Amino acid sequence: VCIKPFRDSSGANIYLEKTGELRLLVRDIRGEPGQVQCFSLEQGGLFVEATPQQDISRRTTGFQYELMSGQRGLDLHVLSAPCRPCSDTEVLLAICTSDFVVRGFIEDVTHVPEQQVSVIYLRVNRLHRQKSRVFQPAPEDSGHWLGHVTTLLQCGVRPGHGEFLFTGHVHFGEAQLGCAPRFSDFQRMYRKAEEMGINPCEINME
Repeated sequence: VCIKPFRDSSGANIYLEKTGELRLLVRDIRGEPGQVQCFSLEQGGLFVEATPQQDISRRTTGFQYELMSGQRGLDLHVLSAPCRPCSDTEVLLAICTSDFVVRGFIEDVTHVPEQQVSVIYLRVNRLHRQKSRVFQPAPEDSGHWLGHVTTLLQCGVRPGHGEFLFTGHVHFGEAQLGCAPRFSDFQRMYRKAEEMGINPCEINME
């Protein structure tokens, strides 16, 4: 399970509770961007504790949650080692399981230190799949799509030249980057897997 507190959430601490023991997940800090916290259901359940207040004004605690299946967890190398390049196997699996698979170019990168993320603006010339409307048609009606994805600030992403294949998942309404090999590298690994008969799924390479 992953939870993300609303920005205006306040008035309570959120703990993970198991057999009477509490582990703090979210401290009552008003107005700060909510950080995503993930845990296994085997680790316990959520325990919400109201915090003492100095006045009688109303406080509201709220958060979004997502249940992550084992199948969808195939991209969780992003959580354990978010900045390392994907292996060939991880790329091929990402093609099958990602919420979006697109081919295109990096137009710009903006770093947002207060949220510890980098926002990558993409110009897409081939939309293989998207489960939500991450990418919208370019206004000049050129057959391209525009959109942005995020990754961790610590990865130090910079604008790069050349064509890439971008994959990833949408969490809490935000598109998060998964594997993103150069398209020429993807063509090599895909054709090799095809020749060996080990492709987990197919994608149109035209």
